[in-house]
Parts: sequence; structure tokens; C-alpha cells
Amino acid sequence: MRPAELLRVLQREFDSTAEGHHTPVMLWGPPGVGKSQMVAHVAEAHGVPVIDIRLSQMEPSDLRGIPFRVEDRVEWAVPALLPKTDRHGPKGILFLDEITSAPPAVSAAAYQLILDRRLGEYQVPDGWAIFAAGNRQGDRGVTYSMPAPLANRFSHFEVDTHLDDWVAWAYASGIDERIIAFLRFRPELLFDFDPAHNPVAFPSPRSWEFAHRALRKFEHDGHLLQGTMQSCVGPAAGIEVTTFVDRLDQMPDLDAICAGTEASVPTEIDLQYAVAAALVGRAIRANETPEGNAVIGNVLAYAGRFPQREMGVMLVSDLHRAVGNALFEVAAFADWASAVADVVLYE
Repeated sequence: MRPAELLRVLQREFDSTAEGHHTPVMLWGPPGVGKSQMVAHVAEAHGVPVIDIRLSQMEPSDLRGIPFRVEDRVEWAVPALLPKTDRHGPKGILFLDEITSAPPAVSAAAYQLILDRRLGEYQVPDGWAIFAAGNRQGDRGVTYSMPAPLANRFSHFEVDTHLDDWVAWAYASGIDERIIAFLRFRPELLFDFDPAHNPVAFPSPRSWEFAHRALRKFEHDGHLLQGTMQSCVGPAAGIEVTTFVDRLDQMPDLDAICAGTEASVPTEIDLQYAVAAALVGRAIRANETPEGNAVIGNVLAYAGRFPQREMGVMLVSDLHRAVGNALFEVAAFADWASAVADVVLYE
């Protein structure tokens, strides 16, 4: 399932805790596709904490607690890491990350916690959702086959990568538009992981965020930039993205485009992707300013000048995902839309 759809599932599952309909969710996927980040996003959207328990690093007693004697009976000291209303609040997310990397004895200790929302005398607060994530056995991680009794305690979703969803997240998160443009140009490199070769660095949604950081740190240090890019996304992709970035000094004047001044449209397809991504970023940043409508209008006018109309459609689609229906209120949108009426704009 694509990330945007999974986010809606997780949002609804979190809300359902108040209605008593919550089902624990298990997210499956290879490393770097954003499983943990989606859980963090849901928590941030609701303003609640996440308790991240890495079962792969625990012993059964770490979860069950330590027994101690009280008169003629044995009681259990509840681990402080488990959510309690007085310590952590009435709502939140209990996230069991790396659950498929946990030894069977540890995962067995989690059975009751996941299905019955309790461990012995301990009870998970009603407002807390339970989510888990793990890698598949073919992903070259340290994984155990999930026992049937544990698997039957979850609803299961596999996380797919989806470029449009990643691009929407990237613009909202301030990812460098040059990285976004490169992946629009080479979409197959958003995620390129071959477990048979067991690569150390490879392209993934997570590692492209690392590449963004490397670009910001080393873009003015040319002899280091390629090596740092390769260290994030692998040898081949690192060379490609560095070469792409080095060519961007041939782009037209973005300030002139945003101001409505005449500017050329590049003939090279890679530069067109770069211009489109950069203009979306400019329009997003201008959206909350007094001149926002004028900038967006000028960007829309430029979008209509691309030789391939699909390039303009991509630009406007990305802008719509970022600013929403406010885009339709810009006067220039009607002119642009009528010019591409025969091209599908939105999914």
C-alpha cells in the first residue's frame, strides 16, 4: 500500500482507540522506506508521544518485568518504559519497532500485550494505539519468521514506495529541490535495493534525506560532494545525482520567472525537471506572503510553456499537493487548466 494511504489507515486506527475499535497494525517493508517515520508523523499530527520499544534489544524480563516477593506471594514490577497515563499521558502510540528481529522468547512475551493490551496486572491505557514494524525475511536484515500466534494479533500492511507521496513529503519537509528534481528525472532510483548483493549504501527514501543533508554540507566543496553522495545512496546513484546537480548552473533565471519576466525554457529534459521542481519550491515558500498569488500565477504561466505539456502537469500537480485547493483561486489557474484540459491532472 502506498504511504499516503497507509497514513490514513494509521490515523484512523489511532482515532479508533477512543471508540474501542482499535486493531494493532503491523507494517512490513524493506529498510529505508519510512515505516518508523509514518508512525512518528501520526503522533506529531495528534500531538501525542511515541514510546519506541526495540524488541530486538530486549530480554523477556525487560518486557514482563521483574518478580518480587510481597509477604507470601510474588508480584511483578512493571517496566517504566510501558505507557502509563500519569507518566506519559492519556493518549499516545506504543511502537514495537524491529519486531521481526526479536528472538522468539521476546516476541512470545509480547503476545498478551499486543492482543489483550495487558501484561499480567499491567493494562495499556485506553487511548494508546499499538503499532509495529519490521523487515521481511528476504531483506537481508536480522529477522525471525513471525510466529503464527503473534501474526494473528495484527492487521498487516506492506509499505510500498511511491514517488508522488515522497515528493509531497519532501516539499513539506524542506528537502532540497535539486534532490526532488533528480528523482523526478530518475524515478526508479527512489528505492533501488537488491538484497542479493547486500549493499551497504543504496537509494531509499531515507537515504535520499541523507543525500539532501550531504548536498547542503558539501555543495561548495566539489571534490568531496560526489564521495559524500555515494556514501548515502550508493556508488552509481551518487555519481548520477552529483552530475545532475553540477549541470544546474545552466538553468534559466528563477527570480525572473517568479517575477513574470521573460525567461527561456531549457530544451534539455533534465534541466526541465530541475526548473519544475525549483519553481514548485519557490511557489510553496511564496504562498503565505502577500505576493504569493502573483508568484504562483507567474509559475502557472511558465508551466504552460514547456514543450511537453506533461512536464507542466507534473509541476502543477506537485504544487496542488503542497498548497491544496487554494491553487484553484489563483486567476491564472483557469487559463492553464483550459490549455491542458485533455491531459489527466490528478489521480
